[in-house]
Amino acid sequence: MKVAVIIPALNEEDAIAHVVAGLPRDPIQTVIVVDNGSTDRTAEVARAAGAEVVREERRGYGYACAAGVAAAGAFDVLVFMDGDGSDDAAQMRVILAPLVHDEADLVLGSRVLGPAARGALLPHQRLGNRLTTTLVRLLYGRRITDLPPFKAIRRPLLAELDMCEMTYGWTVEMIVKCAKRRHRIVEVPVSARARIGGQSKVSGTLKGTVLAAYYLLGTTLKYAWRN
Repeated sequence: MKVAVIIPALNEEDAIAHVVAGLPRDPIQTVIVVDNGSTDRTAEVARAAGAEVVREERRGYGYACAAGVAAAGAFDVLVFMDGDGSDDAAQMRVILAPLVHDEADLVLGSRVLGPAARGALLPHQRLGNRLTTTLVRLLYGRRITDLPPFKAIRRPLLAELDMCEMTYGWTVEMIVKCAKRRHRIVEVPVSARARIGGQSKVSGTLKGTVLAAYYLLGTTLKYAWRN
């Protein structure tokens, strides 16, 4: 199984080397850091740590993920994770196991099911998660606990989903489209850690929090009545 890891990053020079260095090289074939318009040394530090670096000037989590997918080429599995150190790279095999054993098509690393360090998941993050996952259950009949940055999907399936949400809605679009098509979604518990340096672009600002909530809830509703 050929695996590519895609790490969207915006001004994460303090954390990105730690994230890249912590990834197990087996079974990962390539690590792609998508520099989403950083004004610091994120790209330079990531490249020095051994990652392939691509640049996506259009700001948005979905844009960065899509750029990583385009750069990845023909891999069997694509893994997405944050570049701030909050995801534990050592748990990569936990994320991949359901795919290796053909038990899943999409694997979600649930921070709700796993241990969370102090400050890793703020109250408004938990509330947003709970609201959105409740909507997913009511509208799509699929019980999940988290909308995680740490996730893995089979590449042919991702191509089939025809992803459109280029901002914060990327992850929930992936989940609800898989749910509507009755693909196998498996959650595995992962630990949540506090970020290494810097400030979250989502939970760290009022604007980021409001926009994330808008796109998460809006995307969940948007695809409920589409074919």
